[in-house]
Amino acid sequence: MTTLPAPVPAALVPHALTVRPGQPLGGIVAVDGSKNACLPLLAAAAATGRHVKLGNVPTSADVRTLLVLLERTGFRLSYPVGEPGSLILWPGAFSSSAPDLADAARIRASYYLVPALLATHGSARLPWPGGCRIGERGMDEHFRVYETFGDIVQANDHHYIVTASGRRLGTVRLDLPFRSRGATVAAVLRAVVAGCRLVVGSPNLSPETTTLLSALQESGWDVAASEEKITLGPPADSTCGSLNWWVPGDKIEAGILACALAATGGAGRIEGLRGPDVRLLAELLTQAGISVAVAPDAITVHPVTQLTGRPVRAMASLAPNGLDADFEPALMALALGLPGTHLFGDSINPGRHGNLLPQLARLGARIDELSPTQCRLSGPQRLTGAMVEATDIRTGSALLIAALMARGVTTLTGLDQLQRGHADLPAKLRALGADLTTVAR
Repeated sequence: MTTLPAPVPAALVPHALTVRPGQPLGGIVAVDGSKNACLPLLAAAAATGRHVKLGNVPTSADVRTLLVLLERTGFRLSYPVGEPGSLILWPGAFSSSAPDLADAARIRASYYLVPALLATHGSARLPWPGGCRIGERGMDEHFRVYETFGDIVQANDHHYIVTASGRRLGTVRLDLPFRSRGATVAAVLRAVVAGCRLVVGSPNLSPETTTLLSALQESGWDVAASEEKITLGPPADSTCGSLNWWVPGDKIEAGILACALAATGGAGRIEGLRGPDVRLLAELLTQAGISVAVAPDAITVHPVTQLTGRPVRAMASLAPNGLDADFEPALMALALGLPGTHLFGDSINPGRHGNLLPQLARLGARIDELSPTQCRLSGPQRLTGAMVEATDIRTGSALLIAALMARGVTTLTGLDQLQRGHADLPAKLRALGADLTTVAR
């Protein structure tokens, strides 16, 4: 067995990245596995209590953090030799007392650990989730999920505790007030631990959720999903055999790279993803006059001779087939170079614009804030290189796109935020021809 490459200590993370505009980007590049899909799959692997082999695991910082938390809980990890990106997780020796998981405050997805902790310790004590500071994203719906299962939830200013009911459950029915991905995943994982039947109304059906459902279906669970509800039924024998799951390619990273190609007037092919996951993004780019083609495992951006498309209207939505909010920052950066008046909205992450817009303004972007969650801009605009900061993951990637269009050198700091979501996004941009240079501390 071997291990994933050792995490880079925070003190050794490059201080900054300089971006110099140049020729149009071009070439072929493959994306890493999706952080947003990997985190619930890892939590589900722990919840099953079985040996699970997971392939295409990304080495982004948030994934590493969750792996450390799982090991601290008592799960064991091994890494097959000659299979980069693969790992095997299985139950280990669990202590009688709940583990200290203070590091869970570093990532938002720490809440996915609750069901596994209920299975191994009967209770879960976790700090309030961290991650990107992009507005209030409460835990109320998560708590309602556990209370529906009969669990007891307690909370104070520093942490929350969920204690398992201990009851044997038949069928649990839950209707969500909005299509929360986190609450949907929490309900599914809790049902896996309880070994009970689950019916969730108004579920989230994002690719990350359906990936989890497909993995459980491969594991013997009876799964049916529609816009109205998800129905989950336990397998006849949940203890038999090991499992083999795969993390899909990062659709958001693919979207960022596609927008970077388009922003520079370049052309290229991005591989390693599920084409349907970026179909809505491709439609928005096509409407804007950027020729793209979606294959089952790739997206191709073709050269553009003249932009004559419609303005971009990118409104994030939790509805089935809605625009993933994580695509919006990259599209906003791209739109700064496109003709027309473009409209953007993200009510899912109400603080994201508060991070993104001031940083884009440092490059000279003029963006009208219509509300805390909606904005409008007209393009094309003249951007000038400046010092900017990746205040969160998606702001960092959007700033890279804008910097590639700016005149002069841009210096991007806050690379630790960028690495939380991407193992090495700058390396992929360099592979396409971007002039990026790291600056040591």
